[in-house]
Amino acid sequence: MKQQTNPIETFYREAPEVAKAFDGLVEALKHTTGLNDKTKQLIYIGIKAALGDTTAVFFHVPMAKKAGASREEIKDTILITLTVCGLKGVTTSLPLALEVYDKAE
Repeated sequence: MKQQTNPIETFYREAPEVAKAFDGLVEALKHTTGLNDKTKQLIYIGIKAALGDTTAVFFHVPMAKKAGASREEIKDTILITLTVCGLKGVTTSLPLALEVYDKAE
């Protein structure tokens, strides 16, 4: 079986200038002051869950936990996607998010 390529690594390798610009955007967004880090992470998780992007949910749940998000906040963030995209966000992201949350430090 062929090993899958990490899409982020491919992005950085194949488009380094664009990746650098993307990193700058992410850094700029980290330093905005209208929302605290926990709220930003919860919003990001909700958006990505609504889109069915479980990879992003996997990586951002520990960041949200580190920023102070509770298990209930993670769960509610994903459940609220029911009003946006129906069951898809919940069924693809909730089990993963709670498992990742429970294992994160």
